[in-house]
Amino acid sequence: MPLQFNPVKLFSGTGSKELAMQIAKHYGKPLGESTTHRFSDGEFQPSLDESVRGCDIFIIQSTYQPSDNLMELLLMVDAAKRASAHYITAVVPYYGLARQDRKDKPRVAIGAKLVANLLKSAGIHRIMTMDLHAAQIQGFFDIPVDHLDGSVIFVPYIKSLGLKNLTIASPDMGGSYRARTFAKFFNAEVIICDKRRKRANEIESMSIIGDVTGQDIVLIDDICDTARTLSKAAALIMENGANSVRAVCTHAVLSGDAIKTVEDSVLSELIVTDTIPVSIKSDKIRVLSTAELFARAITTVNEYGSMSELFKI
Repeated sequence: MPLQFNPVKLFSGTGSKELAMQIAKHYGKPLGESTTHRFSDGEFQPSLDESVRGCDIFIIQSTYQPSDNLMELLLMVDAAKRASAHYITAVVPYYGLARQDRKDKPRVAIGAKLVANLLKSAGIHRIMTMDLHAAQIQGFFDIPVDHLDGSVIFVPYIKSLGLKNLTIASPDMGGSYRARTFAKFFNAEVIICDKRRKRANEIESMSIIGDVTGQDIVLIDDICDTARTLSKAAALIMENGANSVRAVCTHAVLSGDAIKTVEDSVLSELIVTDTIPVSIKSDKIRVLSTAELFARAITTVNEYGSMSELFKI
């Protein structure tokens, strides 16, 4: 007897509308109708403007600048649950507060776990995301987690550059595993920039572990926030004799003067995805689309397919 599939509907929060439209285009269905009413004091109320009874719902919303986008996602999930949706998947391309994944000093919250609890309590049955800051965040959920890998998008682009002396680099010790994963696709060496911080977003010192002389360096990171770490790492690498240096970051937070920092840096280019909208254009910033990959993932989930096919490059 063939599998029976429930109707599928895709909805978007206001924070990821453009990406959601592209995902829907690749998926082959228009976005569901929804509106967000805003009160004069800043309160807002999202509503789903069509029936979702018995449907499998995918709500697309990145939680950058976390509070409003996260709250809107939670409210949309609650609305879908109360409207008798059959199955609710939160598609969160960028999972905000992921840097708060442990207690690294006394009396601090574990924000990534709190967000997981909030999403589960709101009513999601599944979460789909990309390049979590720490892979173990998947363990914060007691529901299925589809953790997509940005390397599927980045590796073909890096190959297209035809870099003859490619070396992969990590801007810090914590990203060494991510860098080694990339390096395997190119049979390339890995170097590490060892940094010490005074406090968040402020670097005290940095040194290079490995030889960069005559190499074309690609820095690998998951988040580009202020871009200071990447800028400083790139400058240090070039000072030590590299031919060129460029950076790959999945999530373009780009807060404050980050774009100016990138433009003033020695980076040849910063390659990011559209998990967070990049509103200011720069000749040094190249944005690659995640829409097709997320659309394929949604299709795979809905048709009970194998997610491992999405990790093949």
